[in-house]
Amino acid sequence: QLQLVESGGGLVQPGGSLRLSCAAAGSTLDYYTIGWFRQAPGKEREGVSCIRTGGGATSYADSVKGRFTVSRDNAKNTVYLQMNSLKPEDSAVYYCAARRGRIVTSLCRSAPTYDTWGQGTQVTVSS
Repeated sequence: QLQLVESGGGLVQPGGSLRLSCAAAGSTLDYYTIGWFRQAPGKEREGVSCIRTGGGATSYADSVKGRFTVSRDNAKNTVYLQMNSLKPEDSAVYYCAARRGRIVTSLCRSAPTYDTWGQGTQVTVSS
């Protein structure tokens, strides 16, 4: 059974960078589409980015486009979210999620698409 563990969160100043990791155990991530989501207090969960299996097509929310980059290292069974030029409004708990197989682009950043979730990692952007 696939399990996901996020890491890499923390406190960073505005304009700084963080790289989040989503490490998998129990199965090979090659076969999964991975989504990154975030949820700030009092707000709905937002689909930030996703990377599809079978070619690695990616998708980003407008709020992070040009600043965040999702990638996967199949040899390490890990997906990364590189976050640059961070803003206070990026503060949230970040989650990765997995769904086996290819997901159509229109559903790739939709939370109900996914059936396996990590526990989340806190990102705080503050001076």
